[in-house]
Amino acid sequence: MCSSLVNVCFPQLSFLQRMNLSHLENMPLGHSSPQRAQRPSWKKWLLYSTTVILLLLCSFSTLIFTCLPLKTVNGPCIAKFGPLPSKWQMPSPEPSCVNKTADWRLKILQNGLYLIYGQVAPNTAYKGRAPFEVLLRKNEDPIQALTNNSTIQNVGGAYEFHAGDVIDLIFNAEHQVLKNNTYWGIFLLANPQFIS
Repeated sequence: MCSSLVNVCFPQLSFLQRMNLSHLENMPLGHSSPQRAQRPSWKKWLLYSTTVILLLLCSFSTLIFTCLPLKTVNGPCIAKFGPLPSKWQMPSPEPSCVNKTADWRLKILQNGLYLIYGQVAPNTAYKGRAPFEVLLRKNEDPIQALTNNSTIQNVGGAYEFHAGDVIDLIFNAEHQVLKNNTYWGIFLLANPQFIS
């Protein structure tokens, strides 16, 4: 079933099934043959092999999302905090998947696969004693730590959260980041419906 889905979703990948490697058997290993056949340069082979690897990776990730039973989200569930002076931004007063509990903090109300995105802008003028550290946390356990205070950094990734999880972005010291250029958001991608 999944292979037929790949053929439907990725007809351009069907060349992989038809690809015949017999032309490699006839390729000369030394200098050119009397017929003056020449091997393609290593740059072309690198390009071809990289392209095939990328296509295989894309098709593999598509298979995962196609073959696993995932229930799509009924409506958009998006929340974003910052940059200051703005507060929590949500398409509706309260999405069904999260609840804002404080600045920089959310409570997950619905099991699912979530995408967290954002950026942290360090305050390079900060001269305090606390070392620079920004933590993205789940239930007070770090899931991502940023320690480079020389450049703007991205925060986030795809995570599976359960109802009751609390997600927050905290700073080691209040003035270590430029909050008018720092934000984070969350987006519900799908609700896993795993069969036991």
